[in-house]
Amino acid sequence: MAGHHFSAALVGSTGLVGSQILSTLLALPSHPAVHAIARRPLPATSSNLESHVDSDTSKWPETLKAISPPPNIFLSALGTTRAQAGSFEAQRLIDHDLNVSLAQAAKDSGVKVYVLISSAAVSLNSPFPYSKMKAETEEAVKAIGFDYTVIVKPGLLVGTREESRAAEAVVRGVAKGLGAISKAWLFDWWAQDVDVIGRAAVSAGMQCVEGKRKQGVWMVEQSEIVRLGRTDWKGGL
Repeated sequence: MAGHHFSAALVGSTGLVGSQILSTLLALPSHPAVHAIARRPLPATSSNLESHVDSDTSKWPETLKAISPPPNIFLSALGTTRAQAGSFEAQRLIDHDLNVSLAQAAKDSGVKVYVLISSAAVSLNSPFPYSKMKAETEEAVKAIGFDYTVIVKPGLLVGTREESRAAEAVVRGVAKGLGAISKAWLFDWWAQDVDVIGRAAVSAGMQCVEGKRKQGVWMVEQSEIVRLGRTDWKGGL
């Protein structure tokens, strides 16, 4: 992949948002080298995509460290559900523990820009375990101390999942209907299309890579997701 002026690494690339991040990265006119770490082979193919497939997620931090030269940006859209994992404890091993381990591996390998897909309305004081776990993950990755830490906080994810989630599908249908009726203004404040979220994550990360943001933590809330991923999106960087 010689000749690429920057590179990106991504986990969670088979998920609802992660697949959009991957397609956005691969469509950039600057043709970044893209490393995707995944449990299973990816449907996407590209001359600038290198897949690192390993079903043993405990090996992923070392896989990330082995990428040379280290990527300029590491993006995580990694996450699962309690139903898929089998228990909340097993879900936490992925959503929190693996995310934090991968972030630390990225930092140790020299990555300067880190982007995490989190969620809106999370809190360390939440009575809901999922919300509290998400907030704990945010705090843990912020503490690692990347030059730039970008935390993207979407509301309801509007898109089509590979697996069926009937309740979510109903709510997504309502969200899409409101968006159509209101020309998006009712929709944007509580739900975002996954392609918009994916573009926003890439745009925010690239602004950091290019030195257009001050170093530190950037919390990208829902209105800014819409701005970065739709209003100001120019088709690539």
